[in-house]
Amino acid sequence: MRPQSREYEQLRGVLADADEPLTARDILSLLGEQEEFESAHRVATVLGRWAERGEVEVLQESPYRYRLNN
Repeated sequence: MRPQSREYEQLRGVLADADEPLTARDILSLLGEQEEFESAHRVATVLGRWAERGEVEVLQESPYRYRLNN
């Protein structure tokens, strides 16, 4: 599995458990220190790439919020 895919799977798990769209900062705090994300910016970058593929929806709010496309 490519590292980017592993990162996405970690983020996907958090989003799948969420009852509402989450900000990158929310996701980072839910991941905790055991994961390999060092910043909310990295979370947003990975999710943005997967949004281009249609896997994730980016809600254009301030700040952006993310949810899985079902």
